[in-house]
Amino acid sequence: MPSEHYPRDCLADILENIERIEGYVAGLDRVGFEQDRRTGDAVERCLERICEAAFRLGNAAATLMPNQPWSEIRGMGNRFRHGYDQSDLDIVWNTVRNRLPSLRVDAERALAALRAERARTS
Repeated sequence: MPSEHYPRDCLADILENIERIEGYVAGLDRVGFEQDRRTGDAVERCLERICEAAFRLGNAAATLMPNQPWSEIRGMGNRFRHGYDQSDLDIVWNTVRNRLPSLRVDAERALAALRAERARTS
């Protein structure tokens, strides 16, 4: 029997992993990130989790956060899993610096909306 993935849990996973990434890269620039492979590995793993949570959100992702590039997010997860030996550090760094901030804002809003809706119906 497949397990059910609740949107609020997936959103919480996305936010938790964004927070972890932010902590890992705090104080690093692109060169420092490249030189610290342990941090790079940790960031890639967190990005994998974000991509998996996006996959688990399914069609709800586009409804909850229509401004996000869901096919690209899910595709990145596939590249990490199946092309792990071809990871592009520039793409990872640009994702962390340029894409995650808007994903964070959208996920926080969506999670707040789901919690408010749950409170109204309880």
